[in-house]
Amino acid sequence: MKLSWQGLIVTAFVAFAAGLGGVWVGLHAFHQSTPGLHDIVHERLDLTEEQLGRIETIEADFATRRQALELEMRAANADLAAAIRAEHGYGPGVTAAIERFHHAMGELQSETIRHVFAMREVLTQDQQAIFDATVVESLTAEQQ
Repeated sequence: MKLSWQGLIVTAFVAFAAGLGGVWVGLHAFHQSTPGLHDIVHERLDLTEEQLGRIETIEADFATRRQALELEMRAANADLAAAIRAEHGYGPGVTAAIERFHHAMGELQSETIRHVFAMREVLTQDQQAIFDATVVESLTAEQQ
C-alpha cells in the first residue's frame, strides 16, 4: 500500500485536532477551579445597582493603589539588582532594597485586606456570609 502526501496531511490534521480536543476537554471538563472573590461578588451575590456602584468605586480605588505598590516592588527589585551588581554580597544596599520590597509588599497586603473589608461593608448579612466563606476558603486553600 502506497501512502500519498494528501493522506499524510489528513492524518496529521486529524491527529492535531484530536490533541486540541483532548486539551480542551481536560481543561473544561476535569478542572474544578474555585471561583475567585471578584467572581463571587459580581456573579453570585445578586448585588443591587447601588451596591454595584459602591463596589465598583472601591475596586477602582484599590486598583490604583495596587498598581502604585506593584510599581514600588518592581523599583525595589531594580534597586536590589543594582546593589547585587555593586556589592557582590549581602551588603547594606542589598539589605535596604530587600527592606524596601518587603515594606511595599506588606503595604499591598494591608491595602488588599482593607479593600476586602470595604467591599464587605456594602453587602447584606446574607451576602456577607457567602463573601466571608469565599475569603476564608481562598486564604486557606492548598496551593497546587
